[in-house]
Amino acid sequence: MSRGKRYEEPKLNLKKVFAVIIAFIVLIMCIFMIKGILDKDETKENISSKDYFAAYENNKWGVIDSSGNIVIDPSYQEMIIVPNSKSDVFLCTYDVDYDNGEYKTKALNSKNEEIFTDYDQIEAISSTDENNNLSYAGNVLRVQKDGKYGLIDLSGKSLLPCEYDNITSVEGVEGAIKITKDGKVGVADDKGQILIPTEYNNAEGLGTQSSQGFIVQNEEGKYGIVNISNNQILETKYDSVSKIHEGDYYVATDSGKQKVISKDGTEVLNGDYDEIIDILRNPENGVIYKKQNKYGVMKLDGTVTVNPNYDDLKEAKTGTLIASSNGKYGIIDLSGETKLDFKYQSLSYNEKADIYVGENEQFNNEILDSNYNVKLTGILIDLDDEKGYIELRQDDEYKYYNFRFEEQNQADIFTNNTLFVSKKDGKYGFVDKNGNIVVDYIYDDATKQNDFGYAGVKKDGKWGAIDKNGKVVQEPTYNLEDYLKVDFIGKWYLGKDLNMNYYRDK
Repeated sequence: MSRGKRYEEPKLNLKKVFAVIIAFIVLIMCIFMIKGILDKDETKENISSKDYFAAYENNKWGVIDSSGNIVIDPSYQEMIIVPNSKSDVFLCTYDVDYDNGEYKTKALNSKNEEIFTDYDQIEAISSTDENNNLSYAGNVLRVQKDGKYGLIDLSGKSLLPCEYDNITSVEGVEGAIKITKDGKVGVADDKGQILIPTEYNNAEGLGTQSSQGFIVQNEEGKYGIVNISNNQILETKYDSVSKIHEGDYYVATDSGKQKVISKDGTEVLNGDYDEIIDILRNPENGVIYKKQNKYGVMKLDGTVTVNPNYDDLKEAKTGTLIASSNGKYGIIDLSGETKLDFKYQSLSYNEKADIYVGENEQFNNEILDSNYNVKLTGILIDLDDEKGYIELRQDDEYKYYNFRFEEQNQADIFTNNTLFVSKKDGKYGFVDKNGNIVVDYIYDDATKQNDFGYAGVKKDGKWGAIDKNGKVVQEPTYNLEDYLKVDFIGKWYLGKDLNMNYYRDK
């Protein structure tokens, strides 16, 4: 009987073992590397999600974050500019010589470290809108070196070299920067791209967006319009060009008379009026004009469709005009027929919501639908056409409605909030999203929780604040009766001048 073959136990393959071990080590390293990257990204996200604001304390200026922590100690005589609340770049002015108008500037980060030290001056680029509201270019800074100006972003990256005589904003046009070199003006965007070369005497925005074009002035002092590629839209030959346009129609002044000019330079309206106020959305409907301080509507062929009998006229939507007569506002159509009686102290239209907001003689607001039916009455606190809600104060209660005028639960609108204002027996408290009482009904008034988790509370005529958990972070001690808006970050309350967007604690 033959014996079966004896199989020897296989020998260990060291090469394979080493390969497996190395692969395992590489895998572990990759896991830690990925974790490190994610941790960094998370840290970066946490940092970028923090907001910063100028703060005023004991007559000095500093910076706080959105948790109410002091980031830069209030020690500066001049207000610290925070050009972008999401970025820890703070612009400080110091050693001010008020007699000679001289001063020094520097930029600090949230660690109180000086940054962008290669420049002699660092400043925010400010602008004001038609209502004189002040704002800053949020992504760029003007820097100066050896008497010349350049542009950097908030990371310090150079966007335009320091070779310009001046850099300012194009007023009213977001992201547009006016640049001056050798006495000539051009336009750049906030990425440093040159839109219009420095070859004009001046350049202004035609509308609120760069894409709408720019009004330019040549060496002879004549005006025209160019687009963002510096292509001629309206020939540079007019005495002035107004910021009035619709489609391919513009308003320009020639020989002292305002005219409607088409894109090809053809004069399409030169009628009997003192001033053109606006071109209607459908230019075939004509223009709003002014004659002897009264407003009317005229077609492009000169035919008057609405006699100049009104103190004011504004187009709400195509075919609908908000009009003013004898100090009261109503609505007319393009034939001059009254569609809504003249009974309001003021009247406005929100296009996204397709609703009208009027103020009556009792200073209450009436919210009207597109058919001019009054759907809601109260004091309008907020109309947010992004989130799609209307906030009204009705009978001393805050109520919320969608644009179909249906009452909404606060928790369905403010999904990130932890507390919601509630009223019981004439007093205010706060509940959670399930209606459970978190803050007892002990306050005379309250504000809704803001984006940073704080809410204002009023007691015995004074205001204080609570945090997202309902804990009192500032006892009611501040008299804010004449403040347009009550808002808190920790112990800090929003300053009276909303234009400045700062917080203070005394």
